Amino acid sequence: MTVAYCTFGCKVNQYETDCIQELMDRNGFVMTDDPMLADVVVINSCTVTQAADVKLGQLLRRIRRNNPDAITVVAGCYPQAHGVTELISCADIIVGESNKTEIPELVTDFTKRHNQVCNILPHKKGEAFEKMSLSKREDKTRAIIKIQDGCDRFCTYCIIHYARGRSRSKPIEEIQAEASELALQGHKELILVGINLSCYGEDLGGVDLADAVHVACLSNADRVRLGSIEPEMLTENIIKRLSQEEKLCPHFHLSLQSGCDRTLERMRRRYNTDEYRELITHLREYFPGCAVTTDVMVGFPGETEEDFLESIEFVKEIAFAGVHVFPYSEREGTVAAGMDGIIPKAERYRRAEVMSKAAGIGEKAFMDAHIGKVVSVLFEHEKDVDFHQGHTKDYLMVKVPKVQNSLWKEIRSVKIISCKGNCLYGEIINPTAD
Repeated sequence: MTVAYCTFGCKVNQYETDCIQELMDRNGFVMTDDPMLADVVVINSCTVTQAADVKLGQLLRRIRRNNPDAITVVAGCYPQAHGVTELISCADIIVGESNKTEIPELVTDFTKRHNQVCNILPHKKGEAFEKMSLSKREDKTRAIIKIQDGCDRFCTYCIIHYARGRSRSKPIEEIQAEASELALQGHKELILVGINLSCYGEDLGGVDLADAVHVACLSNADRVRLGSIEPEMLTENIIKRLSQEEKLCPHFHLSLQSGCDRTLERMRRRYNTDEYRELITHLREYFPGCAVTTDVMVGFPGETEEDFLESIEFVKEIAFAGVHVFPYSEREGTVAAGMDGIIPKAERYRRAEVMSKAAGIGEKAFMDAHIGKVVSVLFEHEKDVDFHQGHTKDYLMVKVPKVQNSLWKEIRSVKIISCKGNCLYGEIINPTAD
């Protein structure tokens, strides 16, 4: 039987879909790219925003209309957070966040009995990290490793703790084994991801994020990269230990959300701007020239014009290498959805535009600082007839004129000549891989 995989949301979901696919492959299923022609469609859902729910519903209706005989599987955050709603009631198999590894068996059983299956296990305190691992990520330049799941922070705008449960961590020896295998399969860069990555090890005792990075760096991979990090558990001691790992990419996506303390308090974030500023100072001290990127939300309930302007000034002060700016969006079931001081949507989008322009000053300065430098670039699939393209260690896109058919998965030294838009342009200065 053929299987198509559709993934919504973050890199954690991408990793889990890759693991599901690997399990399906082992059970004799064959992957296809077209869900409208597949015998089975596995949808790994996201429910962080209302828009994600809408997209899920649209996809399910399209499958039912164009491929009515397909076995549809809806897994992940949406059913875990909301149960079996009208939106997904048409699915043949529905599973939550704690039992995705059972999908191959559930599909096989469905082909025999043709009875709808709903298997959503409730989250509970102290639950184990679901055992899943990846041995290869075919056709991908980088390999993702999920090392942490869940979140205990309960931000007022976020529904993810309902979907993902309490924070829990992958055992350190499993990280090391998985990293070694993925490197053996030819992946030169590994990305460690989690729902709240900085909380890694809280439940294990005696280990933390720096330990997880260390064992990943013991593999034969050339680079190890961190996914998005929440600030509150990142200490100077951890940063110092991270700086001792030569393979760790100097790129830190440190979530901010707002540069105003009053807004951070309403969001129930567990840090203030002074504490965040101190973390940035430590990162730049131990990783000179590192890229610090972030997320900023505007138009949160109760955010006054004064609050907004304060947030802009903080973003300018930090001079991030990249900022993902987005307007607040109501999420039913969260504390923030019932707050007073709702900002009109038009004003939210205006603030997002203004914030993006302010953030762009720091972004351009960071990119321009690379002109004239020699950087290490990991090249990706060929997407351009005239250029090879890849990313630096600090995750900037680089393009160089084509010198051969493909440089996929090769690492080359490149001298940066110019910067246009969000891309650096350069020339290869070494004829062979590093």
